[in-house]
Amino acid sequence: MRWNRISVKLGMTFLLLLLIVLFPLGFVIHQIFLGFYLGEVQQDLDDLSSRYAKFIGETLDEGITQNIEMMGGFSQVPFYIVDAEGRLIANFGVPGLTDDTRIPADELEILTEGKSIRGEYSDRSGNRFLVSGAPIYDGGHFLGGVYVLSSIEDIYQSIEKVRYMLVLSGIGALFLALGVIVVLSRTLSNPLLQMEKATRKIARGDLNTRVKVKTADEIGTLGQAINDLARELKRYQETRSELFANISHELRTPVTYLEGYANILKEGLYQSEEEKEQYLEIIKQESTRLSRLINDLFELSKMEEGKMTLNQEWIDMREMIETILPRVELQAKKKGLQLKVDIQDNLPLINVDGLRMEQIVTNLLDNALRYTDHGWVGIRIERARSGDLMISIEDSGKGIPEDELPYIFERFYRVEKSRSRDFGGTGLGLAIVKQLVDMQGGTISVFSEVGKGTRFQILFPANQNRDGREEQ
Repeated sequence: MRWNRISVKLGMTFLLLLLIVLFPLGFVIHQIFLGFYLGEVQQDLDDLSSRYAKFIGETLDEGITQNIEMMGGFSQVPFYIVDAEGRLIANFGVPGLTDDTRIPADELEILTEGKSIRGEYSDRSGNRFLVSGAPIYDGGHFLGGVYVLSSIEDIYQSIEKVRYMLVLSGIGALFLALGVIVVLSRTLSNPLLQMEKATRKIARGDLNTRVKVKTADEIGTLGQAINDLARELKRYQETRSELFANISHELRTPVTYLEGYANILKEGLYQSEEEKEQYLEIIKQESTRLSRLINDLFELSKMEEGKMTLNQEWIDMREMIETILPRVELQAKKKGLQLKVDIQDNLPLINVDGLRMEQIVTNLLDNALRYTDHGWVGIRIERARSGDLMISIEDSGKGIPEDELPYIFERFYRVEKSRSRDFGGTGLGLAIVKQLVDMQGGTISVFSEVGKGTRFQILFPANQNRDGREEQ
């Protein structure tokens, strides 16, 4: 048996708790029964001794000896009587007492004060008795005391039987609990052992491994978390493989063009100056593509490592959009798209990095133009109901499937993977946008419907108005 198994630890813990409960409970029950029986007998003895003492004290005129003989004849309870000096003067059925027996001085003093005495007495054979002594008075004159005894052997035998039943019940409960503990500990530990095996498989690279989730409690939640982790790792692995493939492809293509056309120019294998200019333009375009990919990777790396610094200032978004629009209008005109611009008046200033904000808006507009073949692309800037500044960039393009929306801000993720090069993206633009928005305290969300278009919505906190005064 492996003592460090969780089922063993759970079982031992439950067993220990059960024993901690059973032993005190058994002891308490035993003491309750013992105290109850002894208390009942003692109370009866107290009543009987008081009645005897009263009877003797009230009938002295008929002769105490005659009274005692009459009580001894009728009583089936052993008792004895002592005089005012504590000497034994009468004994009816109490074994072990002799004619010269005297009660202790402290007991005699208690009787003299008119108080009762309680105690236990054992004879030479070991028989145990409860004793109750009561003082005898004639008017205000102390005459002695009467002691009434009751055997408690029957009580202890009954208590012994109760103790025996308690022990048997405890043993039965212990074995029953052991069975329940074994079943319960295995029920609790088996899912954890399955999760251990599953996580080891996942660690070895088997990312298709899944845990069977049967409950909705903490163990079920843990199992679901392991399954989610496996799915995320698998998707990460696929994304990484795709990343290497994309990076290799994106790097190989411009490098191939650069190498090929550079050799053509070097060897002079062109027919005219016009052809030479064409080759030089291709080299320029591919260099730009290569540079953009490297810059995007470098920027993402800096942002994720927290090494990028922001130069924040109060920016008027209307002025910024006016500087971006000429470039965007040219691209829209080339594709025959309508450019819609809607900027509200009296917009609040936002405290952001101006260059990074221009990069965010430009990336989103470029993305909208790239994936829209006909229709329009729009930008709207307004004050949201919360008072924050809201920037919306919308298009009438292809749209994004709902199941892909959660992933579009991840690095190297592209919806149209088969046509990625046709659209010219590297899969890094939206990841950069998300990082820049988060770094400046904003939030970005996306809404899309396939065939109808996509809308990106950015919210930035705006606590001041256009004049820079704090709003109340």
